Amino acid sequence: MPNYRVSFAKQILGVPFTIGAVEISRARDPRRAQRAAELRFARQHGIEDWRERADQVAVETAQM
Repeated sequence: MPNYRVSFAKQILGVPFTIGAVEISRARDPRRAQRAAELRFARQHGIEDWRERADQVAVETAQM
């Protein structure tokens, strides 16, 4: 199964600023990796929904 890196960013005045990234290993597909990363990101920041901190998410295949 592929590994994924999911990045979270906040757009301010039209410029995206990366807030954080989460590494997901062994996800079946990019959608599942994104969902797992959203949950982990929220837990790491002590919030209920990742959208409280970021407004953009990007999933890319990573080499771990």
